[in-house]
Amino acid sequence: MFESLGEKLQGVFKRLSGQGHLTEANIEQALREVRMALLEADVAYSVVKDLLDKVRVKALGQEVLGSLSPGQVLVKVVHDELEALMGGAGSAHLAHASLPPTVILMAGLQGGGKTTTAAKLARHLKLSGQKVMLAACDLQRPAAVDQLLTLGRSLDIAVAIAKPGQQAPAVAADAREAALLAGCDVLIVDTAGRLAVDEALMAELKAIKAAARPHEVLLVVDAMAGRDFANTARSFQAAVGVDGLVLTKMDGDARGGAALSALAVTGKPIKFVGTGEKLEALEAFHPDRMAKRILGMGDVVSLVEKVQASVDQDSAQALAGRIAKEGFTLQAMLEQLRQVKRMGPLQDVLGMLPGMGALKGAMAQGADDKSVGRMEAILLSMSPKERRLPQVIDGSRRKRIAKGSGTSVEEVNRLLRQYEQMKKMMKMMRKGGRRHGMPGMPPGMGGMPTF
Repeated sequence: MFESLGEKLQGVFKRLSGQGHLTEANIEQALREVRMALLEADVAYSVVKDLLDKVRVKALGQEVLGSLSPGQVLVKVVHDELEALMGGAGSAHLAHASLPPTVILMAGLQGGGKTTTAAKLARHLKLSGQKVMLAACDLQRPAAVDQLLTLGRSLDIAVAIAKPGQQAPAVAADAREAALLAGCDVLIVDTAGRLAVDEALMAELKAIKAAARPHEVLLVVDAMAGRDFANTARSFQAAVGVDGLVLTKMDGDARGGAALSALAVTGKPIKFVGTGEKLEALEAFHPDRMAKRILGMGDVVSLVEKVQASVDQDSAQALAGRIAKEGFTLQAMLEQLRQVKRMGPLQDVLGMLPGMGALKGAMAQGADDKSVGRMEAILLSMSPKERRLPQVIDGSRRKRIAKGSGTSVEEVNRLLRQYEQMKKMMKMMRKGGRRHGMPGMPPGMGGMPTF
């Protein structure tokens, strides 16, 4: 997400920093370029104007012009304004009922991803230690109930469904009672959508809200809807009231205008963003971290959280112990590769690293999720002995490995070269005393594949 906008803004500030010192003229030129980048990213015009007015006041004052490193300070000014635009430091939290269960109502148009987002949110809350129940109140879309039941089974989360002849509001009321009796901390209510806002949709939502008595109403919006999402949000806010937004399909939106405009045009904070189709592809929205990602500063805190949530600590400790005892082998590389895969799409992971622009070349050379799968196939085509003792892999073995993995000898050779580079890097890290890699990451993750 934000790839296109991030690249353009980083380019603007790189050119500005190269000019040595800042003047009113080159600051104005930079702000014109920032303005075009934001408008091309589908950020609302009024939002862009207000943002740049605030940046200009600070940029043309002593805060920047009098600084010893004006280029960096201007980036900081823009960062702070982007952060404020999206909601300020931290993240918007969900409401909590004083007497459980907390009821969360999911609303939105058809096709926005409400049902999948309900399951993603249920998984997210379950991992935080809460007992969750889902309620299938979308009785309009064919197979919506079956979809939620399937997702619930995969997460081992109970799903309340309609009795014969029952309408959605009654399902919501029964689900609330069932969640209370089951001792659930949270009840998440999925609702029906329409292709567009209409009276029937809003009437049903109002009835469900009255029956479920939610503590939180989340509006699920497709981030790729661009500027149209504002009208949708206002309609739902007027009809049923909205407490926060969930932007879905952020992985497919390289521009990010919806996220930057959301709070300003709706008055409601973004609470979560969907970053993929898998159930784990849901992130709490942190405006401060997102501003850093957009400007290429990275988001190490989110990366560490992702590692800690995705990687089994005991397995990581065991792997680190084997590496310390046996050295870094191809078997260790295979295990680390699998840990990286569990963290989600590779481009999302790389986007959390400072200076992502410098990694674009690596991405262009095939550092994507498909190439990770091919690397895993190559490693699995090796025998346990070959993974333990890479030096035995001669020309004939490389041909066999390539054939068995459906790859080429060239790809096998490339992987072996990358292995040697990683092995050298890990030796250097150990000599430098950095046995655990990046702070906060489990042992054994410090030498993640660089591709």
